[in-house]
Amino acid sequence: MPDMLRPAPSSAAHGLTSGPAVVVVEDEPQIRRLLRPTLVSQGYRVFEATTGAEGLTEAASRQPDIVILDLGLPDMDGLEVVRHLREWSSVPIVILSARDQEQDKIAALDLGANDYVVKPFAVGELLARMRSARRHAARAHGQSEPDFTLGPLRVDLLRRRVFVDDVEVHLTPIEYKLLTVLVRYAGNVITHRQLLREVWGPNAEDQIQYLRVFMVQLRRKLEADPARPRYLRTEPGVGYRLLSD
Repeated sequence: MPDMLRPAPSSAAHGLTSGPAVVVVEDEPQIRRLLRPTLVSQGYRVFEATTGAEGLTEAASRQPDIVILDLGLPDMDGLEVVRHLREWSSVPIVILSARDQEQDKIAALDLGANDYVVKPFAVGELLARMRSARRHAARAHGQSEPDFTLGPLRVDLLRRRVFVDDVEVHLTPIEYKLLTVLVRYAGNVITHRQLLREVWGPNAEDQIQYLRVFMVQLRRKLEADPARPRYLRTEPGVGYRLLSD
């Protein structure tokens, strides 16, 4: 473990002694004051860190269920924290940052963050993104059912069949593979590059227009109004998100 992972005595838990643990890595005291009671009221055990080094220490020692991470930290860029965490942990990471540029979002997500919320933010949205990130982590560890259901959409992953309003929908092999990747990350943003890499391979990472064509086809088959998709959402300039609830 790196030297920076020595205990940080200033970090503390608040509220509960059981329940899921969240590490909040944030140097703005007003944001921490906002988040602490909200997260405790949702059943979380809250551990705080004000620097990247403290955040890595907390993540290593607490083994949290989720991490909320600011990018503008006083000692290191939050992207470096994501990179260090992903060297040894698969903990869900939700970025909470004032940076709203597409390149920052893409960089964080490509490094392994699960989602990205821009400040100023709605607390309800942050909580929803946290729930989605934790559900994805559970699915990744084999804790999900072989069926995925979202409104009228049902994906039978065991039998490789897709239904809308109980009517089977025929998908091409590429469309089905694209859908299953979206299902695996349901609720979380997936960047264009990540989708292209997982569906078509590493040599296709720059073929964004190719991906858009298949997303249009998928929406035509799965959405009631493809022009106004309800479930297969576009994250402008970044990628796509399949809603999870």
